[in-house]
Amino acid sequence: MKLLVVDDEKLLVKGLKFNLENDGYEVDVCYDGASAVEKAETGQYDLILLDLMMPVMDGLEACMRIREKSTVPIIMLTARGEDTDKLIGFDYGADDYITKPFNILEVKARIKALLRRSAPADEAKGLHGRLTLGDITLDAERRVAYRDGQEIDLTVKEFDLVSLLMRNNGRVFSRETLLNIVWGTDYLGEERTVDVHIRRLREKLERNPAQPEHIITKWGVGYYFKG
Repeated sequence: MKLLVVDDEKLLVKGLKFNLENDGYEVDVCYDGASAVEKAETGQYDLILLDLMMPVMDGLEACMRIREKSTVPIIMLTARGEDTDKLIGFDYGADDYITKPFNILEVKARIKALLRRSAPADEAKGLHGRLTLGDITLDAERRVAYRDGQEIDLTVKEFDLVSLLMRNNGRVFSRETLLNIVWGTDYLGEERTVDVHIRRLREKLERNPAQPEHIITKWGVGYYFKG
């Protein structure tokens, strides 16, 4: 497994690289967002640890630019603890976040959990080949979606979330249930994370995100897919 660690705190990067390599990962490093974008375009990474506050280009812009061309799992590292900062990170395409100061054991656990969930294990998840409902098609092998034949890249969590909803067409899932299934029972984030990802899915897959035809809200309960 090949990881990219991006942070302008060189001592922190050195410690992360040492600990992750001791666990058997191959680790590349850089110290600003622009370099992260460049490395992400040229290197084949299984996961990126990306700091929020950096020189040249901050982590949010770097995350957004990486997301334009890649669905690689991204964990944001942030010294901020406010919910708005975390939600903005998800809005820009991050899959998870870790607030500084952190325990290296937590970092390793989050990496393992995200890699496990992002692995191409769609057979175990009950999705084989292609699934089409209405004008939306999911390709399990490539982990991409199509609307009217047009390919749409989804992040790891976006794909897993819409896959779950489509495989259970018409079934309403609460936010808590979606968190437990898609993010895992060990996820420490909040239920609002689901709302952010639902909004991003609507922006990508719905003809009119303000009046969705497929990803529907059941007020007071949760969400379901209408095929």
